[in-house]
Amino acid sequence: MHNDILKIKKGRLYGNVKVSGAKNSALRLLAASLLTDEQIELNNFPNGLLDVQVHLEMLKVLGKDFSAKQDNVFIKETQSGITTLDWTERSIRNTLLILGALVTRFGEGRVPLPGGCKLGERKYDLHVMLLENLGARVWEEEPGYLCAKVESGRLKGNNIHLPMRSTGATENSIICASLAQGTTTVWNPHIRPEIIDLIALLNKMGAKIKVYGQKCIVIEGVDKLSGVKHSVIPDNMEALTWAIGAVITQGEVEIENFPFEHLEIPMTYLRESGMNFYRGENSLIVRGGEAYPIEISTGPYPGINSDMQPLFAVYGAMSQGESKIIDLRFPGRYGYAEELAKMGMNYSVEGDLLVINGGTPLHGATVNALDLRAGIALLLAGLTAEGETLIENSWQIERGYENLNEKLTQLNIKL
Repeated sequence: MHNDILKIKKGRLYGNVKVSGAKNSALRLLAASLLTDEQIELNNFPNGLLDVQVHLEMLKVLGKDFSAKQDNVFIKETQSGITTLDWTERSIRNTLLILGALVTRFGEGRVPLPGGCKLGERKYDLHVMLLENLGARVWEEEPGYLCAKVESGRLKGNNIHLPMRSTGATENSIICASLAQGTTTVWNPHIRPEIIDLIALLNKMGAKIKVYGQKCIVIEGVDKLSGVKHSVIPDNMEALTWAIGAVITQGEVEIENFPFEHLEIPMTYLRESGMNFYRGENSLIVRGGEAYPIEISTGPYPGINSDMQPLFAVYGAMSQGESKIIDLRFPGRYGYAEELAKMGMNYSVEGDLLVINGGTPLHGATVNALDLRAGIALLLAGLTAEGETLIENSWQIERGYENLNEKLTQLNIKL
């Protein structure tokens, strides 16, 4: 594991930073590389991320070989037909997409059940449902494996009605349907940037996928997918982190590779809440500003994503007055607020509503990164706090922020 305690002192973010490729997108694209025996080349790829490194090692177990250079990765197949992901180390949620890719290409698959973030009870029932809908038999095996098999031939196209806009289930439906026989329609899909990125990659590989907004996605199965070169979209969570950090530390940051079109709604909120920013050609320049209280509710794209919530909480804590956050998708996901309270944030939870009484200066403390998003919120808070902040389990942050120490150093923060 990486160094587990990160020490943060007060500081202003100042300078230039380039946003890495999106973690969520990169992991999906790696799962999709299992759909072909030809070479996949990915650019703007976040090789430095912990979850990405875990996934690349998983691909090795499945007969792929990879070479990673700076922000490129090349994936080649060395052995075909391995359908069991024999893996005992830390698991990631993406194993369900790996299962979908194996079953649609080889007719069977066996993967460890996912680990990763524990958010409420996000079970895998939707994944079981969609695999069964397309004609696979699905069962669990000890110790903690999920297995699926098509008794004859290949998966068969069908209608998949998603009861909720689930990102993972939408992605798995697309992956499974791309090599299935016939046409699959996914109703009530979750359309968001990383799903559009996955579809772009698959269509370049020869898939036939059409998106009809939030209504449905229609996938015509093909017999074979080929190799391709593709560039990963920028990570909108990282982009937002540096923008919010610049305001609350009264800094000045130019954020290169900024995904404007993916952050329209969060950025509109932030502009109305005191952030000063200008658009460069491919960059966003944030010149401080003053945080005003915010009132947000999270929701599906293009709204404010649940993952962004802790960043907005820190923003609210820096403003004079009362801020309110409600998470409609994962109610009560406010564990991070308790950690921020150790640094002096004043808050209460009323039902599913998080109320923050902002404006109290924060002070350094020893806090725990409960998960990736809580971790980065604590880091930003630490940059505004008097004294030293010690973040335990800081490896969580490195699951989603590539070259974190280098980027902070570049932004004038001494670690």
